[in-house]
Amino acid sequence: MRPLDRLDLNNLKVELDADGIASVMLNRPAKRNALDIATIEELIEVFQALPRSGARAAILSGAGPHFCAGLDLVEHHQANRTAADFMQVCLRWHEAFNKMEYGGVPVIAVLQGAVVGGGLELASAAHIRVAGPDTYFGLPEGQRGLFTGGGATIRVADLIGKARMIDMMLTGRLYRGDEALSVGLCQYLVDDPATKAHEIALAAAANPPLSNFAICSAISHMQNMSALDAAYAEAAVAGVVNTQEAARDRLAAFADGTGPRIKPGA
Repeated sequence: MRPLDRLDLNNLKVELDADGIASVMLNRPAKRNALDIATIEELIEVFQALPRSGARAAILSGAGPHFCAGLDLVEHHQANRTAADFMQVCLRWHEAFNKMEYGGVPVIAVLQGAVVGGGLELASAAHIRVAGPDTYFGLPEGQRGLFTGGGATIRVADLIGKARMIDMMLTGRLYRGDEALSVGLCQYLVDDPATKAHEIALAAAANPPLSNFAICSAISHMQNMSALDAAYAEAAVAGVVNTQEAARDRLAAFADGTGPRIKPGA
């Protein structure tokens, strides 16, 4: 596996700053950052490399006015794929998005304009979603004669519920603004999502990496388990994380009064 700064990328721009914040930008603005197979392969490479790159958090964004318009329909039409071919494409999408969700590095998505179809599947694989006032969310697969193939039935349904997802797919319903926030498609709705996402990334990067790894991977794994198995796994992860040196240092600071106290802002 190549280091982050040696990846050969054409459809993504990636930078790692001095604070350990990785910026990952979809860079196909003329296509509204639609996801072709080459972009998916680059996402796999990037999010596979991130945990070993020194990144303490990542910000995912799209170049231009739109985050991501989903599957590159022109490529899909021209490829004239068989069912078996497209199943393999979908599995690569799952590989990319699983590396985001389970990789252990906090991923904050900056959303603007279109977050539709596969773009919503991509955004739902991030751990935190920050939307701007022009952001709209949709799953137009039904109107295109398609079905989701990148994890919407898992992640989007988990965010907003099965009934809302079915409604979006059957009718083409779009969510935006306060309604999108209220149903759970984003956690923040602000005028400047890029600045807010960077603020969140800095806060996350200040946590011990092992704690972030557990938060950004173990919780998702535990959601896939029975309650009994999840309780056992949670205890095991807590045993490792809660006895790390970084936790000891922070607990000592709390005990002697030098550490921060949790309290609401003024």
